Amino acid sequence: MTKHKIYTMSVAKVYPHYITKAEKKGRTKAEVDEIISWLTGYSLEELELQLDKQTDFETFFAEAPLMNPSRALIKGVVCGVRVEDIEEKTMQEIRYLDKLIDELAKGKAMEKILRT
Repeated sequence: MTKHKIYTMSVAKVYPHYITKAEKKGRTKAEVDEIISWLTGYSLEELELQLDKQTDFETFFAEAPLMNPSRALIKGVVCGVRVEDIEEKTMQEIRYLDKLIDELAKGKAMEKILRT
């Protein structure tokens, strides 16, 4: 079975789009970074290193220091698919991130986005 092309795509290639999406709605790069850190356990320095290395999504999630156990609380639809129903784990992690960025862009409070 062929991997979905998002798996081999560099996180650094998509990252600016996350920031643009957030900033268009009055949110900040710092909030995007906070979401990524919350989800993956990467510190800001580690995130920058992954971006500089052009790490692909599959490796980015496979090497994440500590995937947040509360990510299982992320529910909803991204690209017409319920994130909680995605069986392939790497794709589910990617869609969790997409969903969190969507929530940020929709003006949701950070406490709710981070499930605190």
